[in-house]
Amino acid sequence: MTFQNIEKELMKLDVNSRAQLARKLLTSLDELSEDENEKLWAQEALRRHEDIKSGKVKIRSADAVFKTARARLK
Repeated sequence: MTFQNIEKELMKLDVNSRAQLARKLLTSLDELSEDENEKLWAQEALRRHEDIKSGKVKIRSADAVFKTARARLK
């Protein structure tokens, strides 16, 4: 069964059942092993690297980011 098939079936559940499942799934993320966490962060780092290389996102200095954040908080 594919992810799309599972998702389609789960969306047929009532709201309370979906909420209960969502809580269980989110809680399961807090219980990842160190190896699982490392793998997920490595995948995220690679994804971000590819986004930068491809020009999909622009990099900004920390100073520029903080300057923008401070301006928005005023």
